[in-house]
Amino acid sequence: MSITKTASARWEGSLKKGKGTVSTESGVLKNTPYDFRQRFEGQAGSNPEELIGAAHAGCYSMALSLILGEAGLEAESIDTQATVTLAEDPEGGFHIPSIHLVTRVKIPGADQAAFEDAAEKAKAGCPVSKLFNAEITLDASLES
Repeated sequence: MSITKTASARWEGSLKKGKGTVSTESGVLKNTPYDFRQRFEGQAGSNPEELIGAAHAGCYSMALSLILGEAGLEAESIDTQATVTLAEDPEGGFHIPSIHLVTRVKIPGADQAAFEDAAEKAKAGCPVSKLFNAEITLDASLES
């Protein structure tokens, strides 16, 4: 099985004074603006790293649900946050050296070892995790 999804971006102007928009095939994002200040100076608004984080958190949560199900466990809730670090390269330019996932999972009566095994398998097996050339760390907590 193969599924294809499309997203697009448009940029106008120079890096620091220009502006862009991103859109997704589903229409969830439609001409959503972003610019240098939003990406590098902390101004409110979206940026590529935020979207990468959302994609990774969503993918990880779904992968964990799948792996838990295969182990006979069903979560009441899986709350995942992805923190994406954008760093400057010494030679110029930027890269994403790391992504830190924090997940809080509620499964009453679950075995801690089985949960930890599933959490690690989801981190390694999530399709978005496989995409990155970055260190991906995980802080997984089982709540009852």
